[in-house]
Amino acid sequence: MAITYELFKTCKQTGARLGRVHTPHGSFDTPTFMPVGTLATVKTMAPEELKSIGANIILSNTYHLWLRPGEDIVEEAGGLHQFMNWDGSILTDSGGFQVFSLSDMRQIEEEGVHFRNHISGAKLFLSPEKAMHIQNSLGSDIMMAFDECPPYPASYDYMKSSVERTSRWAERCLEAHQKPSEQGLFGIIQGGEYEELRKQSAKDLTSLDFPGYAIGGLSVGEPKDVMNRMLDYTTPLLPDNKPRYLMGVGSPDSLVDGAMRGVDMFDCVLPTRIARNGTCMTSNGRLTVRNAKYARDFTPIDENCDCYTCRNYTRAYIRHLIKANETLGIRLTTYHNLYFLVKLMDEVRNAIREDRLGDFRDAFFEQYGFNEPNAKNF
Repeated sequence: MAITYELFKTCKQTGARLGRVHTPHGSFDTPTFMPVGTLATVKTMAPEELKSIGANIILSNTYHLWLRPGEDIVEEAGGLHQFMNWDGSILTDSGGFQVFSLSDMRQIEEEGVHFRNHISGAKLFLSPEKAMHIQNSLGSDIMMAFDECPPYPASYDYMKSSVERTSRWAERCLEAHQKPSEQGLFGIIQGGEYEELRKQSAKDLTSLDFPGYAIGGLSVGEPKDVMNRMLDYTTPLLPDNKPRYLMGVGSPDSLVDGAMRGVDMFDCVLPTRIARNGTCMTSNGRLTVRNAKYARDFTPIDENCDCYTCRNYTRAYIRHLIKANETLGIRLTTYHNLYFLVKLMDEVRNAIREDRLGDFRDAFFEQYGFNEPNAKNF
C-alpha cells in the first residue's frame, strides 16, 4: 500500500492523535499543516525554504495544473516532484472544489460536471475518471477522490442527493485509479451540517477501504461551532488506523480545535494569502504590518519567533517593502506565517505527547486573544 499510518499515542486529556504518515516520498508526523502550492509552487517560497521551516508535505491543485501547464507536461517532466524539485510528499486535491467555487456556469450530471474554464471561458468536463487520470499523471503521493462540494447552507434533500452522488463517484475513482501501489487515494466524507448524512457518508466511504479519509464540506462559511460539532460527530466514525484530513482549514484556532477532535492533516491558502496583504500571525494575535503605526517600529514581527524573517528584519522595513510593492516584503511575511503554523503544530504534537493539549489550547487561546468578545480572527 502506498500510504500507511502509525498511531503512536492518544492524548488522555482530549483524544487528540499523535501519529506518522508514510508515503513514497518520505514520512511526516501528525497532526500537521500542509502549505498549499496551487500551481506547483508555494507562492514566493523555494522548496529549500519550505524544508528549512520543517514542512514535509505540500498540496498542489489538480484543476489548476490541468489547465496550466497541463498534466501531460508534468508527466513528461517526470511527475510533480521532478517538475518542481520537491523531494517530500505531495497531496493533490481532486479539482472538485475549484469546479464548484470558481465556475458560475456548471451543470452536474451523474457522469460528471460540465463547466467553464475560469480563465478562458472554454467549456470543460471533469468526471471521477478524468480526475484520477490527471492525478495519476501528476504523480502525487496522496490523491483525492472527486466529490461534489455543496454550498453552505444547503437543504437536507439537496445534501442527501449530493452525498449519495459523492459515494457513487468514490467507487468510480477507485476503479479508475491506475497506480494504487505508488499513489494513495483518499475518500472524502461529506454531509454538511447534518449528522445523519455525515454518518451515511462515512459508512459508504469506509466500506470502500480507502487508505485515508478527508472531511470535506467544512470551513465553507459555517460558524466555527458548527464545524467543531460536525468534527466531534464525524471523526469517531473513521478508522483509527487511517489518516484523517480536514480540508481547507488553516486558522491557528481551528488547527488546535481540529487536532483536539482527532484530525491528523490540515491545509489552507490562508497563511500565504494574508501574507500578501501584509497580515502576519504572531504569538499575540493578528498583526497587519502595513499599517502606518509600524512605520518606525524597529522590532521583529514577533519577538517570540525565531524564524528567518524575525531574526533579520524589522516591522518598519517589511512595511516599507510591502508599501513599495517589493516582492521581498511578501516573501518575508509568507515565510513567517508558514513557519508560525508549522511550529504551532510542533507544539500541538508535544502537548499531545505530554497529555496536556486541553491546557495548551486554553493558554494559546488566551494569549492569542481568541477568548476576547470582539477578537479578530482571519
